[in-house]
Amino acid sequence: MNASSNPIENSFEIAASRCADLTPLVYQRLFETHPETRTMFRSQGSELVMGSMLALTIEAILDFAGEHRGPFRLIACEVVSHDGYGTPRELFIAFFGIIRDTLRELLGNEWSPDIAQAWDTLLVEIDAFAGIAA
Repeated sequence: MNASSNPIENSFEIAASRCADLTPLVYQRLFETHPETRTMFRSQGSELVMGSMLALTIEAILDFAGEHRGPFRLIACEVVSHDGYGTPRELFIAFFGIIRDTLRELLGNEWSPDIAQAWDTLLVEIDAFAGIAA
């Protein structure tokens, strides 16, 4: 595996080498941290929705932290969309932190200060970006 020079991308690469599917880990953490979110998903077929939502979020994160080719704009669209669903803005933003926390746990000793700083900066920037998109 060629490690990326982008700490955010690198964190996903390391996680992928340890876990084939982040979806169950991310949503377990989401439901534990924010139990109210459990009712936001249908009981039947929600695994596909959750997997798709996570995949799109990761794509947006990687673009936001990287080249800004366009997928990061999904964040602005989803802010508005989730407002329409009645999802509090704080909860929408918290999902990004849930992903970070899941990666941090998976990486263990490989969670470096560079990765931590990059994620801290990214979360602040996403929060600001989501506020502008409102």
